[in-house]
Amino acid sequence: MLLAQLRSTADRIPEAFLALLFRIAVFSVFWNAALPKQANWDLTIALFQDEYLRNLPFLPAAPMAYLAFAIEIVCSVLVLAGLATRIAALLLLAMTIFIQLFVYWASWPQHILWAAMLAYLVARGAGAWSFDRLLAQRLSRRQA
Repeated sequence: MLLAQLRSTADRIPEAFLALLFRIAVFSVFWNAALPKQANWDLTIALFQDEYLRNLPFLPAAPMAYLAFAIEIVCSVLVLAGLATRIAALLLLAMTIFIQLFVYWASWPQHILWAAMLAYLVARGAGAWSFDRLLAQRLSRRQA
């Protein structure tokens, strides 16, 4: 009886709430990863050259550092706002997979959490509490 009540209560948690929690979590991870990059570009580029791209010397460190920063800033804000969420989450998911495969292989427990949240957002979108939903509603009204 108690288990059935708990399950019934859990079933009433709105999907929009879960999507919002994932959006906030994803934003905080990638925004906080971007901030130190802009604080000292010389150090950031050296870090890309000496650590992040050590196994991929054919990738130029400076352009990759700027690209990573841009993706982290722009996509994290888009995900938080719920605007172009699926595309932004897909870019962040690709970045997470790249980091997992080529930079920090042993960090898979952390990366799998990021990947799970991002995969959810790619598959399901930002949810009802998002700019994506507002834009979709306006577009459907115009077409009607």
